[in-house]
Amino acid sequence: MTLRFLAEPGSVNFGGKVHGGALMKWIDAAAYACAAAWSRHYCVTVSVGNIQFRKPVVVGNLVEIQARIASTGRSSMHIHVTVAAGDPRADTLERTTDCLIVFVAVDGDGAPVPVPPFEPRTAHEQRLARYATDLKQAHQALEAIKP
Repeated sequence: MTLRFLAEPGSVNFGGKVHGGALMKWIDAAAYACAAAWSRHYCVTVSVGNIQFRKPVVVGNLVEIQARIASTGRSSMHIHVTVAAGDPRADTLERTTDCLIVFVAVDGDGAPVPVPPFEPRTAHEQRLARYATDLKQAHQALEAIKP
């Protein structure tokens, strides 16, 4: 799933850059669209992890958000999201942000429902699946030691 738009003045923070919260909102929207398209159900965000803001996005930038399935569970989907931005008059966009979001597909009553399995085929898809599995295991280990 790919969303593209221009960063507008209403999204800036006090430093003159696009606010991180605005980026997170756009990331969640793209990831939701990906999860809903994959599962064909309404989906809810369970977690957002390992978000990295690498470079700022500025007003007037063309922003491209790509969301792709990294792995699936019974009702969950790990979605890898990347944000790239740059001058719309230039030929290239630079990666600014990335993260992994977990969604769960639910029915009309909010109960989890099964999703189609994702089978990584390319080397890139296999790396994303390993990344999702590693982060899931790290998250579970951290959860076990939370106070």
